[in-house]
Order: sequence, then C-alpha cells, then structure tokens
Amino acid sequence: MDFTRIIELASYTLPAIVTGFVAYSFFELHIKNNDKKRAFLLNRQAHKESLPIRLQAYERMTLFLERINLTKLLIRIAPISNHKHDYENFLIDQIEQEFEHNLTQQIYMSEECWTIITTAKNSTIQMIRKTAMSDRVDSADKLREVILNDLLEKQSPSSVALSYIKNEVAELW
Repeated sequence: MDFTRIIELASYTLPAIVTGFVAYSFFELHIKNNDKKRAFLLNRQAHKESLPIRLQAYERMTLFLERINLTKLLIRIAPISNHKHDYENFLIDQIEQEFEHNLTQQIYMSEECWTIITTAKNSTIQMIRKTAMSDRVDSADKLREVILNDLLEKQSPSSVALSYIKNEVAELW
C-alpha cells in the first residue's frame, strides 16, 4: 500500500470513528438522563405515597409523648392504692404499654428521632422511680405531689422530644 492509499483510507475511517464516538456519547447521555428522570418520578411517587404514612407516625408519636407527659399522666391516672410502689409500677406499666402500642412507628422516622423519643420515655420512667425512692415520698398522693412540684422547676422530657419531632416534620416540607 502506498501513502496516498493510507491517507484515503484514513480520510474515510477517521470521520466515521468521530461520528461513532459522538453518537455513542450522545446516546449514553440520553440514557443517563432518562434513567435520572425515571428515578426522580419514582421517588416523587413514592414520596407522595409515603408522606401521609410518615406524618401519621409522627402524629402517633406526638400523641404518645403528650400521653406520657408527667403532668398529664398524673392527672389522667389516679392512684390505684395508697402505696407509692403500686402507683409507681402502675404509671410505668401505662407508659410501657403506650410505648409498645406505638413501637412500629420507628420504621417511618429517622433513627435520631426514635432515639430521642425512647430517651424521653426512659427519662420519664427514671423520674418516677427516682421520686418514688425519695424519703420525702410515703404515699401515692405524695408521689404525685412531689413529681408535679419537680416539674415546675424543670422541663418534662417529653417536651424536649416533642419539639424535636416538630422540627423534623418541618423539614419534610
């Protein structure tokens, strides 16, 4: 083969290779854009379907936190006897039952939010137990009174968790 034949062959193949490369790049970009669009539409549809369920989970956990708020809990649940330990156990059982009833809601919220809710529940139980062990408490009514007086000085654990839930729900929008 002589030199002119090689140049002639290159003049035909080089544009074909460039055209092939441009076409390949264009179709690859087109396919990626279509995949991104499809993923976006699927994500939007899933978000549209899951948002009401997630909001319902946050609503249920808000109700849970309101129900275990010690001020409301002590008013709603009267002592079953005059013994402080009976009342302490009864209050803790009510909190645990309420928590177990809402246990499945954790799959709809962030890990951090669920941890804060669990911490609020455990802190509430700890406040009840700590107060019941106090020497100044000798009856169920005295237990209620001391807990309520303590809450006048500090914030309820469920209030902190409730404000976190409100912030997390605000981020959903």
